[in-house]
Amino acid sequence: MPNPTAAILLIGDELLSGRTRDSNLHFLAGELTKHGIDLGEARLVADDHAAIVAALNALRRAFDHVFTSGGIGPTHDDITADAVADAFGVAITQRADAMALLGAHYAREGKDFNEARQRMARIPDTATLIDNPVSIAPGFTIGNVHVMAGVPSVFQAMVASVLPGLTGGAPLLSQSIRVERGEGEIAAAFGALAAEYPDLSMGSYPFNQNGLYGTNLVVRGRDAARVAEAATRLAGLFPA
Repeated sequence: MPNPTAAILLIGDELLSGRTRDSNLHFLAGELTKHGIDLGEARLVADDHAAIVAALNALRRAFDHVFTSGGIGPTHDDITADAVADAFGVAITQRADAMALLGAHYAREGKDFNEARQRMARIPDTATLIDNPVSIAPGFTIGNVHVMAGVPSVFQAMVASVLPGLTGGAPLLSQSIRVERGEGEIAAAFGALAAEYPDLSMGSYPFNQNGLYGTNLVVRGRDAARVAEAATRLAGLFPA
């Protein structure tokens, strides 16, 4: 039986302008790999309502799970929750459970639970809250979409809250062989070996470190014995 599939939708003008470097894709890919969910696509869109709705609708129809990152904070440009509500055709309101969480948090902090902070309690109807132990403001899940903050520490905490409740499959295993030869030199033999293992994925990744050129050859698959066998043969093709 194939593994469940997933996509990530990264949202934010700051990512597209280069002002902020994304790390959430890298983190999520690693966690999903360990959980046995195959990440099949990543998209990046601006803080544009129509673009978010269109991308979200396309992804949620194509994948078992969609994770979003960014745009659920307290400022005017945090529009993800509204776009998600429109994508699902549901209303969005200040939810009593989210208001209670945030109100108690700001009371403990001795801070004003002002109108801007109350925006973070706006949750689409039928959604369930995603726990946020870092800064309290919740994410939410609606249908097969998991809506999360863009701040890496909060995103990671939300992923940790969601993943245990998702059905996974067989984790993807990998072994890597370092070869101090260029891709052009090893391509023919590497390609021939890959053809013998159609159930595995093999990739080559060149490097240049301190003037030394070479290639990292990676074997990936779900059967540990097959991965080990192919990696052993690969190492034999290109001895150090």
